[in-house]
Amino acid sequence: MYFKQLSTLDPAEVCTRASCTYDGANRFYTVAVWDQNYRVYPHLMQVEPAGDGAEKLHPYFDLFLVHYLLRAKAITPAGQWISEKDIPGGATFFRGPHAIPTESLSGSFGNDLQAFKNRCEQLGGLPLDLADAAFVFAITPRTPIAVLYWEGDEEFPAEAKVLFDQTIAQHLATDIVFAAAVGICERLGEMSD
Repeated sequence: MYFKQLSTLDPAEVCTRASCTYDGANRFYTVAVWDQNYRVYPHLMQVEPAGDGAEKLHPYFDLFLVHYLLRAKAITPAGQWISEKDIPGGATFFRGPHAIPTESLSGSFGNDLQAFKNRCEQLGGLPLDLADAAFVFAITPRTPIAVLYWEGDEEFPAEAKVLFDQTIAQHLATDIVFAAAVGICERLGEMSD
């Protein structure tokens, strides 16, 4: 459904809103996602990495990317961080099966704060002065997302949190924010070789 909707839109308008490019001859959009480019083919209902070395993302990220092309607004990120609970409807949505799986990050890194920092730097994160360590990622040109990390101690285990630019709800529906967050936790939690 999202691919079909995208195929009816004016590519020039989509590119302005989403800060991406369109190849009219081959009918695909190229969007920067983190440190890699991805091609979205609306008529083929397909998302694929562009170029050598780009990795296939979590299927939720494909959904996020198509939805981003449909709804992104040509606005600058505000630079103010909010939690998922601050997104309209987020306090009720982000619970139970829709809780952001940040425990996968604390499970991967435990109390190894340096390993968390190394992984974030490897994925192009820019340091942020929050928590014990925090990094911001330009997930797309319009949707920066921050990941915060606290080392554990005798009383509390290690903990991670995902924060969003306060403009996120202007670009994405709540369920698509969840899809992006799941993809972020999965990719960050994968330990590199």
